[in-house]
Amino acid sequence: MPKLCIISGSGLSASAGLSTFRGPDGLWRNHDPMTLATPEAWQRDRHLVTEFYNERRAKAWQAEPTAAHRAIARLEEGFETTIVTQNVDSLHERAGSSRVLHLHGELDRVRDTADPNQRKDLHGAAVDPDEQTPGGGYWRPNVVWFGETIHHYDEALDAVASADRLIVVGTSLTVQPAASMMLYAADQAEKVVVNAEPLDLPEGFRFIQTPADEALPALAKQWLGHV
Repeated sequence: MPKLCIISGSGLSASAGLSTFRGPDGLWRNHDPMTLATPEAWQRDRHLVTEFYNERRAKAWQAEPTAAHRAIARLEEGFETTIVTQNVDSLHERAGSSRVLHLHGELDRVRDTADPNQRKDLHGAAVDPDEQTPGGGYWRPNVVWFGETIHHYDEALDAVASADRLIVVGTSLTVQPAASMMLYAADQAEKVVVNAEPLDLPEGFRFIQTPADEALPALAKQWLGHV
């Protein structure tokens, strides 16, 4: 079975209604969200950060996978598929995709501050900031905060480099690591970028300037030979 890698960015989440966690004034309860996504914020006010992520998680859980998410999942019928995503929601999994590498972590999972290998799936539930873990720590969001190392980087690079076909969707090609990661694709691989807006593409990439919710179902139909 040929290998397919899909690099997905925030544009896919935006089409599901998760374009931003900021309020109309760019703040969340008078806080800049960017200042809450740090280890220092967690140390300073664990309750505030937990409440912030509880709210983000609830909104993400209410969102539904889009036609693009479902088309990506359907491609597993004909390809050994790996999704490399910059998104922290679980829309790919909920659409049916089975192998998803979350570079920036997962909203729907927490990990033990005393033992990072101990993790818990939440299924949209809120976290009690005072609940202690079996190891004596607390449950922090399993997301990558500013200053922390992204997850699955080597595994993601391998998926890109070994792919027979590559789709890049929902990203402006300026956000790292996707912007540089896509350049590891093999010369002979079929490489496609899907975006509704014009982009400057690296050499060897085919551009589909169409919204992902239209382009990906059509691409899946073409590649699979059926709806």
